[in-house]
Amino acid sequence: MQMTDRGLLALVRHEGIVLGPYLDVKQVWTFGIGHTAAAGAPDPATMPRGMPADLDAAIREAFRVFQADLARHEADVLRAVKVPLERHEFDALVSFHYNTGGIAKAALTRLLNAGDRAAAAAAFMGWLKPVAIRPRREAERDLFAKGHYPAGNIPIWSVDRNGRVDFSRPIRRLTEGEALALLRPPSVPIPRPTVPAAKPEPAISWFTRLTSFFSTLIRRA
Repeated sequence: MQMTDRGLLALVRHEGIVLGPYLDVKQVWTFGIGHTAAAGAPDPATMPRGMPADLDAAIREAFRVFQADLARHEADVLRAVKVPLERHEFDALVSFHYNTGGIAKAALTRLLNAGDRAAAAAAFMGWLKPVAIRPRREAERDLFAKGHYPAGNIPIWSVDRNGRVDFSRPIRRLTEGEALALLRPPSVPIPRPTVPAAKPEPAISWFTRLTSFFSTLIRRA
């Protein structure tokens, strides 16, 4: 199972996009769409500080790293959850795990595996550190319980050389279509072999047909 397109957009929107390494609320070096060294390479602490010169290339790199991180988090959720999931439930759980890393130990996972979906939905709100994360938890809870997907453009934030993000105003916003094009690049079509068109047979006039008919009769006479 993989996240739906709407689930991916919701997750990227929750995380936001920062095109240089920054320090998150726990003072952990982070890059792009919530990537940290705990998820694997690259290590944001070793990346060049500040904003890159080529913003478009940096956006593509942020999405490339995100897709690698996402595959790991999707696999973690599938290992931890032992009951069948609806697509919107899976989207909510991956978003939760991407932010907390806690799917294996969370009470909501135990409750879900025990068959109590209502209690599992309520247990999303047990993860509220820092306090500013509450709107995201509420959105994940509502997605899990009701299938409510948030919508809107996705902000891209600037960062200084000290790892401080300027959240006063995004430097760019990606539309959902632009983000999906980066998340789901179109596959290269496989060329089909060219089959030569059949040559049409030459048309035969009625005069030619009649001449041939009478010639046959004369030969038989």
